[in-house]
Amino acid sequence: MNDYGSFPTQPLPIQRIPRRGVAPVKLKGVGGGTGLAHAGKQIAVAGVVSRITGFARTIVLAAVLGTAAVGDAYAGANNMPNMLYELLLGSVLASAVVPVLARARGLGRKRSREFTQRIMVAAVLALVVITVLTVACAPLLVRAFVTDSAQRHLATALAYLLLPQIFFYGVTVIVSAVLNVRDSFATAAWAPVVNNLIVLATCGVFVLLPGPVTLTPGTMTTAQVLTIGIGTTAGIAGQAAWVISALRRNGFTWSWRVRPLPYTWRPVRSGLPILGWLLVYAAISQIGVAITMRVAFDHHGVSISSYAELLFQVPYGILAASALTVLMPRISRAAAVGDHPAVIADLSRGARYLCTALIPVTMAMTLLAPSFATLIFTGRVDSAAARLIGLAVACSAFGLAPFALVMLQMRIFYAYNDTRTPTAINVIMVLTKVTVLILTATLLPNQVVIVMLSVASSLAYLTGAITGHVLLRRRYGLLGFTAVATTIHRVMWATACAGAVALAAITLVRNAMSAPVPAQLTTLVAGAAVGAAVFLLTARLIGIPEIRTARRLLIGT
Repeated sequence: MNDYGSFPTQPLPIQRIPRRGVAPVKLKGVGGGTGLAHAGKQIAVAGVVSRITGFARTIVLAAVLGTAAVGDAYAGANNMPNMLYELLLGSVLASAVVPVLARARGLGRKRSREFTQRIMVAAVLALVVITVLTVACAPLLVRAFVTDSAQRHLATALAYLLLPQIFFYGVTVIVSAVLNVRDSFATAAWAPVVNNLIVLATCGVFVLLPGPVTLTPGTMTTAQVLTIGIGTTAGIAGQAAWVISALRRNGFTWSWRVRPLPYTWRPVRSGLPILGWLLVYAAISQIGVAITMRVAFDHHGVSISSYAELLFQVPYGILAASALTVLMPRISRAAAVGDHPAVIADLSRGARYLCTALIPVTMAMTLLAPSFATLIFTGRVDSAAARLIGLAVACSAFGLAPFALVMLQMRIFYAYNDTRTPTAINVIMVLTKVTVLILTATLLPNQVVIVMLSVASSLAYLTGAITGHVLLRRRYGLLGFTAVATTIHRVMWATACAGAVALAAITLVRNAMSAPVPAQLTTLVAGAAVGAAVFLLTARLIGIPEIRTARRLLIGT
């Protein structure tokens, strides 16, 4: 116990934490605001390209596979590698590796490199074992979610081809963590673009293959199944190859340090105190995912909810992920040397930026998502599905800022190797989501249930953000959130003004135009342009200094 609270788990024994009064270590590379902005700008640019190509991939997949039984089978099978990866290893790699490697930097260049190599070897060996076992269990996994026999047969065939993604996901995460700790952010951020381009090329090949005009689980040819399955997995393999090549260019040389065995086992053994709670966290998450998938399959909404989730993630990937990626090594290093004020300062700085960036986007998504989805998806999927996608995004947009905040809060806990508190937060989030889904699946019609799949996630994020703030406040005392609250208050006023004017512009356009496609397009352009202009003008009048930070982060000015 110290003045900042007690920590449920002890830091990994790889670096002694300096006593109070010892000067903190300067954080190399991104130690100042300019470095943060520069690194954030690079990641934001990569994020924009990634989300654009990812959106193109989403549209093409929807056009090729649809949102009916075939699209649901593909979406469900493609979600399984993500679900199992997170359950079995993902949370360990994504949440624990950066703090562990950040502390290892204090051991000196040679010992830090050796420790990192052994961590990578242990992770690769674990990934191989887990991937082989899960591929062997593909039929059992599909049976747990899919009840229709024809759809189950197709989903099983696709699962055999898609589950190997677990290995490549793991390699991407572990190598990206090493790059981030070495203050190399931008290169890894381009990896999803490689994945998106490969999947787009795969869809092009799929369209050229001979096959039925109308796809159903029983009419897809073997060549079509193999093409979409292998091509999707090749996309994940491609992004893993990209980050590996980036690590080599960064000067890190891979070495199979597997002997003597005790030294290879040491990094794994040192992580055992935090491993248990991480696995509990992941298991609880996947209970929620499993229930969500079952509800989605039962109500024929797997593809619709998947596409809505991808659209929901676009602003997060562009505006929030860049800041969180850069802040995580800073926070981990500050925690490693006991510089708690620096951790709290980064928490406050990150929260102010996230709220400034995402609150106005939430308003924009609420107003414009139905028109946007109808314009983009109509003609590629049936019009009812397109409307449901837009409605799901609009109704769940309120969870965007809470989602980003809870991700930031989790990073604070993980920086101190506290894995028990995030697990407790996750229990509350999953209970919220499961309760909402069970009630809606029992009481409401199919179309409403499909929309509530997205809304339930946002309610869970909101609950998690509130719980996380309370627990951080109890642990660390004052968090500098007076400044955050002031920023949120100002941003909400500016957003309300912008939203009111944008809604008036949208209503005016809809009343003036009758043709559907021009009306939808004009609505989008008018609403976005008027809303953005009013928000920036109001923000300037009210005075929101974080706008300058956001602009510097995104465009470097």
